[in-house]
Amino acid sequence: MKQTNTSLDITEILLKNKTDAFLMAGDSHDSDMYYSTHFFASDSFSYLQTKNKKEILLVTEMERGRAEIESRISDIRTMQDYDYRSKIKARGDHALAYSDCLAELLQKEGVRKISVPRSFPLFTAQSLKEEGFSVMPIKSPFKEMRTRKDETEIEKIEHVQEACEHAMGSAVEMISNAIVQDGALYHRGYELTSEIVREAIDHKLLDFGCDAEDTIVACGKGSSNPHWAGEGVLSAREPIVIDIFPRSKKNRYFADMSRTVLKGEPSEELANMYDAVLAAQNAAFEHIKPGISCSEVHNAVCDVFEGKGYKTIRDDAKVGFIHTTGHGVGLDIHELPGVGDNDTVLEKGNVITVEPGLYYPELGGIRIEDMVVVTDNGYENLTKFEKNFVV
Repeated sequence: MKQTNTSLDITEILLKNKTDAFLMAGDSHDSDMYYSTHFFASDSFSYLQTKNKKEILLVTEMERGRAEIESRISDIRTMQDYDYRSKIKARGDHALAYSDCLAELLQKEGVRKISVPRSFPLFTAQSLKEEGFSVMPIKSPFKEMRTRKDETEIEKIEHVQEACEHAMGSAVEMISNAIVQDGALYHRGYELTSEIVREAIDHKLLDFGCDAEDTIVACGKGSSNPHWAGEGVLSAREPIVIDIFPRSKKNRYFADMSRTVLKGEPSEELANMYDAVLAAQNAAFEHIKPGISCSEVHNAVCDVFEGKGYKTIRDDAKVGFIHTTGHGVGLDIHELPGVGDNDTVLEKGNVITVEPGLYYPELGGIRIEDMVVVTDNGYENLTKFEKNFVV
């Protein structure tokens, strides 16, 4: 069923920039393209919104039928409507012919001054300029809209989060059931590695129609590098940071969560670090509600860490808490709002992570990450998975 959304009106932005229309050219791997069109296609297609609120989707002839059924855009055009094949013969170049189709569409719609996203293809922009159009790169008008999720979007994220938690459960169970031999973890008679745990995570995600790239299963001192994926045999009495950020293969929305677990008896230093991270996360939760700035949430985390004697990013520390508190999640794994030292105010519908962590090269890393949605009066934690350090 065709979806419609009247909330994508960007005419005020066009008026501010004194342009006639906003044009995007790309494919459904571009999150703004999918958000504005609700359409998937591997071939390039274009979206146009004019200052008269008219929206047009330009696709290949082969995609017309599907676009008419699936896209939220009612006005579907194809490149053959602008005699694409003849333009290829005349130009001898597919990219130039495509630009010529865009130029003809724009001319017929009375568009001369075009706003485009900063990621707009340079070649296409230059080709349109040569045809007499002015092209102005601007901040995406949709990225801000995407920060406020509606109920349907939140449901999609919750589905992915469910998959994420089942995958995390598989990973933690594997580690919990492992046998310790000479300081190493063994599973079913073989050494348990980061790679084996990642495979279990991937398999579980696929059961839910999701997949993930760059999943982190990082053990030991190397986990002090927050984005180290991890490799090799997992060890007892050392922290294992597991960070899973899957995406639905069907609706393209992401989820995100991290847990840190340890098999065996933790050192006092590691146990204290874990308790501090958990306390910092709880302090952040206490501040989350509409109207609160991201810096207030971030500073609450820093206050807890510094009060317990740990260094933070607030003092440009190289160890300790060395990243921001969180980020938005949606059609991109990292999107607005960024929960750090900034004045952005939280709004109802923001889906954000809260992921304080501590990182010391001589000890390893500890990170706990939940994903929450800002509600009318506070927040709802979309992450239900337990927080147990020792498993």
